[in-house]
Amino acid sequence: MNTLTILALSWQHILIVAILLVLLFGGKKIPELMRGVGSGIKEFKDAVKEEDKPGSENNKSASNNNNSSSN
Repeated sequence: MNTLTILALSWQHILIVAILLVLLFGGKKIPELMRGVGSGIKEFKDAVKEEDKPGSENNKSASNNNNSSSN
């Protein structure tokens, strides 16, 4: 059996999940929940971008250690 067909969701499955979310959390709580998820994803992306920069913290701390030892 193909694993992609197992993971495929039809519009009926998505509708059932949406209805369950509304029943469990209520209509007012869902936007707050999604806002929190979105801000968490944004913070994660920003942290990954900071780490990938060539002039990141690791390079700066190494240059600071070299300067302090020469003084």
